[in-house]
Amino acid sequence: MFTGLVQAVGEVAEVAPAGAGRRLTLAAGAWAEAPAPGESIAVSGCCLTLAEPAVDGRLVFDVVAETLSRTTLGGLAPGARVNLERAARADSLLGGHIVQGHIDAVGRVEAVYADAGEHRVRFAAPAESVPLIVPKGSVAVDGVSLTVAAAGDTWFEVALIPTTLRETTLGDLAEGAAVNIETDILARAVAHWLRSTRGRPAGG
Repeated sequence: MFTGLVQAVGEVAEVAPAGAGRRLTLAAGAWAEAPAPGESIAVSGCCLTLAEPAVDGRLVFDVVAETLSRTTLGGLAPGARVNLERAARADSLLGGHIVQGHIDAVGRVEAVYADAGEHRVRFAAPAESVPLIVPKGSVAVDGVSLTVAAAGDTWFEVALIPTTLRETTLGDLAEGAAVNIETDILARAVAHWLRSTRGRPAGG
């Protein structure tokens, strides 16, 4: 589990074929964390397992074909920047919201509105995801915990503060960019319960 508070921005150093998937090597730079093999790391919101000891800030992951096809990780190339977060401890502060690292959908940037007063981004999202994204609720975009500022039938918007723009990859976003979207687990649980109970007699 994660909180959506990005701890570092890494850079893709190498992408190599590995069976049906790929081996992804990241340069984590000056990230103070030193995760051990087997630990979970959120890479732009995708929960991956560290495959080798972290040496000189290099993180190695084996990414399966399913993850490559359902997230933006399949389009990564050397030089791309990614958000990094180590799995949360049971005694850590929950400064963002509960993020599982399980991507629901890939969305795209529809527009970026930036002026001296506010920086907002509008994302297009698949129809099945939009009902789970509610104004003033939580959503994770590329692993960053955000508050939904507005939502429509096919889109949602977020307002980004200077810290988020500076400390994550969201400051790089431009129209047409693909992003990983994870909807709030609480919204998903409620929606699933409502679907499963629809049509049942009261008290059944």
